[in-house]
Amino acid sequence: MDNNFNNLSLVQLILKWKWHILIITLVAAICGAIFSSSVFITPLYKSEAIAYPANISPYSEESETEQMLQIINSQSIADSIIEKHDLWTDYKIDRNYQYAKTYMMQEFHEKIKITKTPYEAISIVVNDKDPVVACDIAKDILYFYDQKVAQLHHEKVGEVVIMYERQLELKQQGIDSLKQRLSDLGEQYGISNYSGQLREVTRGYINGSSKATEMKRNLELYGPEAIDLETKIIAEGNTYSSVKMDYEKELRFYNSNLTYSNIITEPYPADKKSFPVRWIIVSLSALAAFLLSVIVLFIIENRKKFAPAEK
Repeated sequence: MDNNFNNLSLVQLILKWKWHILIITLVAAICGAIFSSSVFITPLYKSEAIAYPANISPYSEESETEQMLQIINSQSIADSIIEKHDLWTDYKIDRNYQYAKTYMMQEFHEKIKITKTPYEAISIVVNDKDPVVACDIAKDILYFYDQKVAQLHHEKVGEVVIMYERQLELKQQGIDSLKQRLSDLGEQYGISNYSGQLREVTRGYINGSSKATEMKRNLELYGPEAIDLETKIIAEGNTYSSVKMDYEKELRFYNSNLTYSNIITEPYPADKKSFPVRWIIVSLSALAAFLLSVIVLFIIENRKKFAPAEK
């Protein structure tokens, strides 16, 4: 009964002051429409790009998308965007001010949102007063991301390439040293093909050849070393070939011109502003004025109930 009575009293209050409430509500709505216009609030236009990572390998336990998110949010990319598009002027921040960098980054992260989507893609949403600038910033973020990843890969792969080059150089030196020693054995002792020479020397030794006897002695003294050298040369050659294949693979990657993102949604200049949404501002202004006026009128109507009782 009390709730019904209170509801009835509230309805009677609204009906009694309906014209006052209506006027206040309309005035508030008009004010909301005026103050949400471009005269008072600079309209912003939104441009969005959605991309997946490509040609990258994650570090530790992070995913490729998380790695892409970390790199795009890096300070170096933010600085590149700020300088290329002169956001100091766009955001009206004096770069000589003591806390200019702090205010710039606050404004930058308010206008540019970079997040991971539920489908493991990266969403880049840019708001700017110029729709073309918003579109260009979204494109350039992906461009600078590609440049940053290429730089990182170039530096790291370059280190690997140098390592392989040094390893190949050492392997080649080792093989040349083994070949030189085998050549020396051939020049000094006539050992060039142990297996073939052994058969010939054995046949000559049986026939009583003095030259075969000398050659037999050389083969006995230096033959095992020659066999060992030949085995090592073959083994080192196989290792050299394997290392060279890895080297050529890294070298191709080092000299390649890859991109590191697959753009699913290309950004474009918006033809309609995204902020402010005037109908929301007008609706909220009218609703707030209506509720406030009802509360004030309710207090006025019931002021005797709220006043202290006379003794």
